[in-house]
Amino acid sequence: MNKVDSIARRILGWKLNRWDRWYDYEKGMFIHDADFQPEHNLDHAMMIVDRLENLGFTYTNKGPSEVCFNDVTGTGETLAQAITNAAYSIIERSTEAVSSRLWSKLC
Repeated sequence: MNKVDSIARRILGWKLNRWDRWYDYEKGMFIHDADFQPEHNLDHAMMIVDRLENLGFTYTNKGPSEVCFNDVTGTGETLAQAITNAAYSIIERSTEAVSSRLWSKLC
């Protein structure tokens, strides 16, 4: 699963409908891969910001290429890329926490 796919599924809550599109149950619409490019489109990246703020994260813009969501920082060549990288870092952290809890239960 790539970075954008992970963000679409885990943060935005979209479900994979086909190999090239997701389905947004909240809006009742299909979103094709080409129509969601948060690393290259600031409007798409701001959808991620809105969703994370609704989930309780605080967004802080630290410049043209650095952002924070609570204690998670992301950088990139552009603001959109920084937002995408920070959001993916949140996913990676939550996955590590779930994985370590799972292993402690199994061992």
